[in-house]
Amino acid sequence: MSSGIEAAGAADAPDLAVLHEAAFDAAERWDAAAIATLLGMPGAFGLHIPGTGFVLARVAADEAEILTLAVIPAARRQGHAGALLAGAMAGALLRGAGTMFLEVSDRNGAARALYARAGFAEAGRRRRYYADGSDALVLRRALS
Repeated sequence: MSSGIEAAGAADAPDLAVLHEAAFDAAERWDAAAIATLLGMPGAFGLHIPGTGFVLARVAADEAEILTLAVIPAARRQGHAGALLAGAMAGALLRGAGTMFLEVSDRNGAARALYARAGFAEAGRRRRYYADGSDALVLRRALS
């Protein structure tokens, strides 16, 4: 894959957990066991830029979901998140998905801007979904 993006598997879970810890507040962090479990689920796949960030996604029938997208603070605003998101959308399309969904905190302006640039639109809201009390915006985008 281009841009230094590589496929991520369960063996990468410890490294991905370190990235997740750097990218998220304590209440939202996933450990290596959780990441490995997610990567072992049917239809799940991951992509990473070693030492920088990663995305986990899964496909079920014709729908895909971004499970998490993390980029360490020192590497933000350099296009890594956009490249990982594009890779996840391409991977989902190759696996038969026609639509992609994700959830993002209504307080996360940077992520919301990234997803808006990528063509995602609000499809719903989950009130007080996150540990900090923020709402989750459910975003959707057609892939085809």
